[in-house]
Order: sequence, then structure tokens, then C-alpha cells
Amino acid sequence: MMRFDIMTLFPQLVETVLGESIIGRAQKSGAITVRTHNIRDYTEDKHRRVDDTPYGGGKGMLMMAPPIYNCYRAILDEQSAEGFDGRRRVIYLSPTGKVLTQAHAAELARDYDNLILLCGHYEGVDRRIVDEIVDEEISIGDFVLTGGEIPACILTDCVARLVDGVLSDAECYEKESISSGLLEYPQYTRPYEFHGVKVPDVLISGHHANIDRWRDEQAMELTKKLRPDLLPTDE
Repeated sequence: MMRFDIMTLFPQLVETVLGESIIGRAQKSGAITVRTHNIRDYTEDKHRRVDDTPYGGGKGMLMMAPPIYNCYRAILDEQSAEGFDGRRRVIYLSPTGKVLTQAHAAELARDYDNLILLCGHYEGVDRRIVDEIVDEEISIGDFVLTGGEIPACILTDCVARLVDGVLSDAECYEKESISSGLLEYPQYTRPYEFHGVKVPDVLISGHHANIDRWRDEQAMELTKKLRPDLLPTDE
């Protein structure tokens, strides 16, 4: 079982996103555990402040180290009290991190039993907390978001799908777009004809070898057209 602990200022946002569909069902079945931890609950400030102006000046506010550290220690204490002693990795969702890939998600699912995810906000977090508790930084793309909650949900969803018991069969993700090294082939369902366009004849032929060959060809063509960067290059 994989456990996700998400440190955030907006736990309800995370819970809403991850409480539905496949990930929600996986939590109910016990295949994964997702727990949110409100960093604001661990501030020592009577006004529950978690941010302050950065030294050296600049616009925006920076999340302070003490509340984050206190939250992190509380997670470890909670895990210890429950007898959890799995392989753990702390990840800070940050635009300065390496961009998440399916291959890296597979490594995280394979190599760890617990991911502790830190969601930044405002202008980020005090660098000292990153240096002290974070094992790696991960970005979901070269763009800027308001906070780390959505990236944390994306990372959790991506990794959780690869955990045993979350999907009905490993084939569900092994042959998906990107996982196979190619984009996924076009798929069709009823009705047979829609707005004058019919389902390709090969898909209703009943010849599975031909269907597989057609799907492979279509996947290759789509990848060449839309994501040639996924294809191996000749050295």
C-alpha cells in the first residue's frame, strides 16, 4: 500500500480533487492512503500566520520554515505511532524542480511506500526548509501556478495509478499513452456513424492481429506528428 501525506494550506482543495473517481475508490478500498495536513495548524504565531516578507526585499510573501517543519515532524510522529516504517521520500512541488515524467512516476511507485508532498504558496518557501527535509523537487511543467496543490494532486494521481490494486490490471497503464513510449491510438465506440464519419472497418473486422497492427501504426503516426520528441533518436 502506498501512503501519500500532503502538506498544504488548502487541504479541502486537495481532498476534493483526490476524493473522486479512481483515486477516491482506491482510498476506499485501501490500496492507497491519502492524508492532508494543514500547515497553518502548526504555526506558533497566535494569528496563525505562515508567511512573512522575504529578507532582501521583493514582492510577495514567503512561507516560513517553522510551521512547515512542525507539520513534517507531526507526520513522522503520526506514522511512528501507527507502526508505519516504509520507504519514504519528501518532495517539494516547485517550478525549479525536474519536470515530472511517467518514467519517474513509475520509479516513485516502485521504490517508495510513502511520499510526503510539500505544497508551496505565495512566492514559495524559505529555502532552509527545503535544504533540511526535502529529498527532491518536482515540477509539472514550465509554467507558474498559484500554489503547489494542483501539482501535488497530479503527482499523486500519476503515481497512485501505478500502485497494485488501484487499477484492475497492469495492462490498464502499461499500454496507455506515454507509458508505452508512443501516444495512444485513436479509439471509437457507439454509434457506428457520427456526423457522417464511420468507425474504421478494421475495428469491426474481428481480426485481432489486423486490429493490433492498425493500432500500432496509428500510434506511431500520431507520435511522429504530435510528439516526435518521444521517439528514439539515432546517435
